[in-house]
Amino acid sequence: MTEPQVDFESLPAQAKKIVSPGAPGPMKMMASKGVIPGLKPADIVTVVAILATDPDGKIAQSAKATIAKLPPPVLNGALEADLPAIAIHKLAEADTLDHDALGRLIRMPRVAGETLVMLAEGADEKLGEIIATNEQRLLENPTVIEKLYLNKRVRMSTADRLLELAVRNDIELNIPAYKEAAAAIQNQLIAEPSDEPTFDDILFNQVEQVAQATEFDADVHQATEIDEESGEEKVEPKLLPLHAQIAQMTITQKIRRATLGTAAERLLLVRDPNRIVANAAVQSPMMRENEAVQITASRSVGEDILRIIARNREFTRSYRVKLNLIMNPRTPFTFAARLIPHLRDNDLRTLAKSKNVPSSISQAVRQRLEKKRTGRG
Repeated sequence: MTEPQVDFESLPAQAKKIVSPGAPGPMKMMASKGVIPGLKPADIVTVVAILATDPDGKIAQSAKATIAKLPPPVLNGALEADLPAIAIHKLAEADTLDHDALGRLIRMPRVAGETLVMLAEGADEKLGEIIATNEQRLLENPTVIEKLYLNKRVRMSTADRLLELAVRNDIELNIPAYKEAAAAIQNQLIAEPSDEPTFDDILFNQVEQVAQATEFDADVHQATEIDEESGEEKVEPKLLPLHAQIAQMTITQKIRRATLGTAAERLLLVRDPNRIVANAAVQSPMMRENEAVQITASRSVGEDILRIIARNREFTRSYRVKLNLIMNPRTPFTFAARLIPHLRDNDLRTLAKSKNVPSSISQAVRQRLEKKRTGRG
């Protein structure tokens, strides 16, 4: 990752002298330890931050160690000033500040986009919320929105809000299934009020059926908590059974969970009646071969899902995936037929006699066996 550029002209004369290319090594080494008489805390931190990028590895290492353990008076004095971008970046990079100090850094006028990207990528839930509050900075640096969205530790509600912010401001993000999620948000923004049952109204029963058709244990211990606003008792969301958690999500939340969630979540979401959600699950960068095996073996997934897997060369390297696709009656014939030449003879003979595959597949398999018998295949 690139680092913010240094504005040498804004430095005091003494600081310029220390960080100049021709400065004596011993002077730099002393300064890298924070020993710089006459400078204010903000300037001391700035000099040490610049020296943390020095070509001399020993000086740079000494400066980084100093940044990581600044004396409280120096650190607090620096946090009350308007630090330059390089000082903000190096303080954030040290990963030794608490949330309050990081929040103060993030709100500084000269914080660089590179710093926000770095922090967003590694943020915990609380820091992610702090970064997400500065919408103007996010709009200026869309990559920060991308990093927060893809960070599993960031709250679902925060990711949802950031996605809507991007859509409202016509910003295209480089995240999986963004176009689908943006379309879902656009539909929500322009949707007219209706008395008809909504997607979320009917989803619980549909997901319940999916959960019962899978091997997941839904008997999860449930605890309750008191809602601070209403005073009513409610089940803690994280302790709800998986299918119940999914049933309570909005479409955009399901898309994010399908993209970044666990294998168990994808195996539920790939069967979602909303095609956008299901497609996001099967195209997740987190999906692995064993999931493709389970999905292609299911007769409750949609044709689109099987088509996507059949087009994925990584997954169709698996013999089991190829066999499942051919055997699954929901696989479009064109895609299943292309895989038949890759089957072993014993599986071809089994399929030729099977009554559990479409007749078109049985016929294509018999033709393949005949070609192999006559030496034409």
